[in-house]
Amino acid sequence: MRTHEGDLLKDQSPRPESRKLAQSFHLFDLVPLSVSSVGPMFSVAATGGVMAAQAGWWTLPAIGFLAVPFIVSSFVFRLLNRHFPHSGASYHWSARIVGRSVSRYQAWILILAYFLSIPPIAIPAGSYTLALVAPRYNAPPLVHVGVTLFWVLFAAVPLLLGSRPTARVTQAFFAVEMIALASFAIIGVARLGTVGVPVHFGKPPIGGILVVAVIAATILDGWEINSYAAEESVKPREHPGLGGIIGAFGALAFYAILYPLMLGETPLSSLSNSVDPLAVWADRLVPGASWTMLVPILASTAGGLWLTSFILTRALYAMGRENLISPAFARLNRNQVPWFAIAVTLSAAIAVVAVQLLVTSLTSFFNLVLSCAGFFLLAEFFLDSLTATIFLTVGHRRLPDVTLQPHSHRLLLVGSILANAVMGGLIVGFFVYGPKAIGTGIDETLAVLLALGVAFAWYTRRRNPHSFIFEGKDAVEESNPSTPVP
Repeated sequence: MRTHEGDLLKDQSPRPESRKLAQSFHLFDLVPLSVSSVGPMFSVAATGGVMAAQAGWWTLPAIGFLAVPFIVSSFVFRLLNRHFPHSGASYHWSARIVGRSVSRYQAWILILAYFLSIPPIAIPAGSYTLALVAPRYNAPPLVHVGVTLFWVLFAAVPLLLGSRPTARVTQAFFAVEMIALASFAIIGVARLGTVGVPVHFGKPPIGGILVVAVIAATILDGWEINSYAAEESVKPREHPGLGGIIGAFGALAFYAILYPLMLGETPLSSLSNSVDPLAVWADRLVPGASWTMLVPILASTAGGLWLTSFILTRALYAMGRENLISPAFARLNRNQVPWFAIAVTLSAAIAVVAVQLLVTSLTSFFNLVLSCAGFFLLAEFFLDSLTATIFLTVGHRRLPDVTLQPHSHRLLLVGSILANAVMGGLIVGFFVYGPKAIGTGIDETLAVLLALGVAFAWYTRRRNPHSFIFEGKDAVEESNPSTPVP
C-alpha cells in the first residue's frame, strides 16, 4: 500500500460497514452545527471583558481585521472539501498536497488547538449554571467540578448517540441562542438613546489590538466543523463547504450586531475584565433580570462544548484509522460514532478541569497553557491557508486527475496569500506582545508545545502510518480518487 515514506495511497484493506461513519447530515443540519460551534454568545461572554480591557472600542476593528482571513478561509475550506472530503480535514489536506511529514506536525497543532479549547468552555459551563440556579451561593471548588462534570457528561450523550441526535440537540440549543440574540438586539436598539455611552476610540493600543486579534481566533472559528463532518454528510463534496461559508458569515453577523450594542450601552470600566460582560450589559437593559442572559449563554456554552469535542474526535478518528495514533481511536459503536475517541477526549478534559479547579498551586500554570488555544487555532488556519496556496499554485499539478483551472481561482489564491500574511504576522506579533498581555512565561510555554510537535511528528513516523482516501456518494463525486502526493 506504500512505496516510500512520503507516498499516500488509497487504503485497499476491506472496510466493513460497521467501520464507516453514518452519512446522515444534510445542509440544514450542518448550518446550525457551523454557527453553534462558534458559540457566539459564549464567545462574547468569555472574551468580551478581556477584549474591552485590552483594546476598548478598538476591539471592533481588531475583530473586523481578523474576520477577513477567516472569511477567506471559509472559501478555502470549501475548495479543499470539494477535492478532498475527509473527517481528518486539514490534517488530511496537508498530507495529500504538501506531504506526510508536514501533516504529522499539523496533526499535533490540530490536537492542541481543539483540546486546549475544551476546558475553557467546560469550566464556564459550570460557572454559568451555578450563577443561574444559585446566584448568591459561593460554591466551593468541589461543587464547581461536580457541575462542570455534569455538562461534560451531558455533552457525551448526543456525541455517543450519533450524528443525527447531535444535530437535533444542537438545533434546539441554537434556537434558544438565536431567539435571545434577536430579543436583546431589539431591546438594545430601543434603549440606545437612554442607556448609551459616548463612543471614544482614543489612541490605538497596538499591543492590545494584536492580542485581541489573536483572541478573536477563538470566537471566529468553529464553522470549520463542517469539514470534519464531511464523511457524515450525504453530499460530502458539496454541503460541508457551503455550510462552513454560511456559518462564517453568520458568526460575523452575530458579532456585528452584538459587540457595537454592548460597547455602546455599557461603560468600558464595567466591561473591562468582567467575567460576564453580557450579563453586565443585560442588567443595564433590563435591570435586575441579568439571568435572562445567562440562559442563552449557557445554551451557547453547552453547544460549543460538544461541538468542539466533535471536531477533535473526528480528527482523532481519522488519525487512528491511518495508524498515526493508536487504532483504538478509530473504533465505532453501534451508532457509528468514534466512541473511544469521545471517551478519551472528554475524560482528559475532566482531568484537566479537576486539577485546574482543585489544585490551586497549579491553577496559574494551567491557565497559562490553556490560554495558548487561540494561538494554535490561528496556527491551524494559517497552515490550512498555506496548504491551499500550494494547491492553487503547484500542488494540483502533482495530482493528475484533479480538475482545477488556476485562472478560475485567481481571486481565491490572492485571498489565501493575504490570509497567510495576516495570520503569520499575528502569530509573530503574539510572541512580542503576548507576555505583557497574558503573562510572563507564555512565550516559553508556546515554544515547549511547538517543540513537542517535532517529537510527535518523529514518533508517529515510526508508527508506519498509511492513508485512507474517503469516497463519498453524492452528485459531484469524482469517478476516480485523486492520485496522492508524495
